[in-house]
Amino acid sequence: MRTQVAIVGAGPAGLLLGALLHRHGVDNLIVEQRSPAYVLGRIRAGVLEQVTVGLLEEAGVAARLHAEGLPHEGFDLCFAGQRHRIDLQRLVGKHVTVYGQTEVTRDLMEHRTAIGRSTVYEAQDVAVHDFDGEQPRVSYRLGGQAHEIQADFIVGCDGFHGVSRASVPAAALKTYEKIYPFGWLGVLADVPPVAHELIYGNTERGFMLASMRSATRSRYYVQCSLDDKVENWSDEAFWDEFRRRLPAEDAARLVTGPSLEKSIAPLRSFVAEPMRFGRLFLAGDAAHIVPPTGAKGLNLAAGDVGLLSRAFAEFYAGSHGSRHVGIDTYSQRALARVWKAERFSWWFTSLMHQFPENGEFGARMQLAELEYMFTSEAAQRAVAENYVGLPLA
Repeated sequence: MRTQVAIVGAGPAGLLLGALLHRHGVDNLIVEQRSPAYVLGRIRAGVLEQVTVGLLEEAGVAARLHAEGLPHEGFDLCFAGQRHRIDLQRLVGKHVTVYGQTEVTRDLMEHRTAIGRSTVYEAQDVAVHDFDGEQPRVSYRLGGQAHEIQADFIVGCDGFHGVSRASVPAAALKTYEKIYPFGWLGVLADVPPVAHELIYGNTERGFMLASMRSATRSRYYVQCSLDDKVENWSDEAFWDEFRRRLPAEDAARLVTGPSLEKSIAPLRSFVAEPMRFGRLFLAGDAAHIVPPTGAKGLNLAAGDVGLLSRAFAEFYAGSHGSRHVGIDTYSQRALARVWKAERFSWWFTSLMHQFPENGEFGARMQLAELEYMFTSEAAQRAVAENYVGLPLA
C-alpha cells in the first residue's frame, strides 16, 4: 500500500490528524494495534481547550460536541474547607468545554468511516522502518498475513508505550521524567455532578477532583497511594472518602450510585526531545505525558497534530522554497508549547496534592500560595491563561 502520511495509532490524536489531513487533501492511512472497542473503552479526560475545539471544528467533527458539550466559564479551587472561583471568562475572555475523550474518539471514528478513509485495527507486530531515509515504511501483520505501507512521512500517535518512540535510536533521544509519589483513584458514575463546574480540592486527607462527563454522568477522583489497589475500594468506601474531602455544603448534596468504572492511575511528567527524526514525527503521548491535574493531555496532543497537519498541507501545496518550513520547525514549535503546559501541570499538581515528605512547612507553603492567589487578580489571570490553553505557535 502507498499513502502520503502513515499514522501509527487510532486514538484521538491519530484520528484527528487523519481528519485534518483529509480536509487539506492529504492522503493518509492509520494503523492501530487494538480493536475499535478497546480504543473506545479508554476512560480519559474531558476538558477541552478552545484550541482543541477549534481543531475539531476545522476537521468537521464538532457538531455533537456543540450540541452536548458543557461550556465552563470557570472552575473552583477548594482549600481550608472553602471554595474559591477562577472566573475564566472575566479574567481572559475564554472558556473550556467539558466533553469526554471517549465521545471525541467516537465522533472521529464515525467521521473517518463517513469520509471513506482507511483504518487498520488489530494490527500485529507493527514496526516503522527507514524513517531516516527518503522512503519510510510501516509493516504489520493482519490475519496471519504480512503487510507494508510505503509513505512520505510517518507520524507516531501510538502513546507512551508505543513502537514509534521506541524505534528511535537511544542516542538521538533525550528524555525528561518525574514520577509522582501517589496516584488518582477515579470513579465514573451515572449520578448528577455535585457542582456545575469542576472543583479541585487541596485537603488534609489529600487531593480531590469533582468533574463530570455530562449533566447526568460524573467523574470523581481522590489522591491515593501508589501501593493501593482498586479491589480495596468498594463503592461505599470511595463515596465515604470522597464526601470527607468535599466542603460541607457540597458533601450534603452529593448524590452517590454504583460505579460504571473504577481505576487507579499513576501520575508522571515526561518529555522526549526532539519530536522529529528524519521522516518520523511524534505526537501526543508518544512524545510527552502530563499529570492530569491541569487537563492538558488530550489538548497537547491536539495541538501537536494541529501543527503537523498544517506543516504537511504546506509541504504538499507550497512552493519548493517554503514547503519544508513547517516540517522543519515542527519539533521546536511543539516543544515550546509542551514545556509550558508541563510547567503548569507540574505546578498545579504540586500545589493541590499532599506531599508528606514536605512536612508541615510544605503544607503551609501550599496554603500561603492559594491564599495569595485569591488576593491577586494577576495571579488568578496567570492560572486562567494557562488553564484555558496557550495558542498554537
